[in-house]
Amino acid sequence: MIVRDSAKAVTDAVGAVVVGRDRALRLTLAAVLAGGHVLLEDVPGLGKTLLARSLAGAIGLEFARLQCTPDLQPADVTGSFVFDPTEREFTFRPGPVFTGLLLADEINRTPPKTQSALLEAMQERQVTVEGRTFALPRPFHVLATANPVEYEGTYPLPEAQLDRFLLRVEIGYPPAEDEVEVLRRRLERRKEETTVEPVVDDLAALQAAVEQVDVDPDILRYCVDLARATRDHPSVEVGASPRGSQALLLVARALAVLDGRDFVLPEDVKECAVPALAHRLTLRPETWSSGATGIEVVTELLGSVPGPAGARA
Repeated sequence: MIVRDSAKAVTDAVGAVVVGRDRALRLTLAAVLAGGHVLLEDVPGLGKTLLARSLAGAIGLEFARLQCTPDLQPADVTGSFVFDPTEREFTFRPGPVFTGLLLADEINRTPPKTQSALLEAMQERQVTVEGRTFALPRPFHVLATANPVEYEGTYPLPEAQLDRFLLRVEIGYPPAEDEVEVLRRRLERRKEETTVEPVVDDLAALQAAVEQVDVDPDILRYCVDLARATRDHPSVEVGASPRGSQALLLVARALAVLDGRDFVLPEDVKECAVPALAHRLTLRPETWSSGATGIEVVTELLGSVPGPAGARA
């Protein structure tokens, strides 16, 4: 398949720069092919920003980085009207959100008012400034990073904002062999900077191809059963909404394409279940205080919710 070959070219190009991040890269690429946004969440120094910048270069999207800080204002995201003395009128100056791929670095360091400036952009692919609406370029994707271990000077993302992310992906520490490889490649480059040249000419065409993937009715039901099971779990106060079951379906189709198939398997849904659902759950206070997480809840449900019996194998 053309999409599979293009996806392999992307993963090879990014993998030449980002070492030992195959799972995170696969899920992030699948989310982009599915038309969604990704929250990369883990401790500093694990290559979240490098992965986002390299992926943008490989898929040929215009890239902009927004460094989130406590004093960042909504206009710093969306843009604003400024007075043009030559024309003697106010003209709109676009903000960094007018790009193909926006990296919102350390998004939890900016206050909720500014975080909300991204809501309309992420959901509607447009921004409204002073009553006027401006369409964003297509394709448009947000890759945001967050540091989950620091609390001072941070603002946790509200549920409505988290729900706009198709996936939340954890990076994790690399194995020792991969960490050695990172150092070896740094010595070979003899410089800090890395570059990734575009290997995809038309991302929109690849995304359109994903829409042609066939999905068995039993797979649809499995996606719904998993999402509904989160609502009935005793540890969960608020479960995944229908947007959660839709996230399972969209990413599962993209994963099928990455594997060269034009149909979805139950394994595709299982592969993306944790990153697609865990961040959409609000745990009960007594559960949260005990140290339990949404990841554990979804993992448990994957072992208890029956899979489709009549799906294509």
